[in-house]
Amino acid sequence: MPRPTIAQLCTGTLTVVAAAVALLAVSGATGVLQIAVLVAFALALGTLATALQMAAAHRRPSAPAAAPAAPAPARPEYARQL
Repeated sequence: MPRPTIAQLCTGTLTVVAAAVALLAVSGATGVLQIAVLVAFALALGTLATALQMAAAHRRPSAPAAAPAAPAPARPEYARQL
């Protein structure tokens, strides 16, 4: 399995942090178990975001295929006559 790029890791990390902050702010959780569950969910969400980016990058062609070389020009008919 290919390793994630720096951009994919940054996106996953940003997803984890933003999701954790948003979930903790909205839920008003105060217990350790509640906070741990919300942070674990945010971590799973960030992992999913990174995995989906890796899958999308794997589906896209990495480089456009080079155009096939044009065939050599045919010699004119008069040049073939002996």
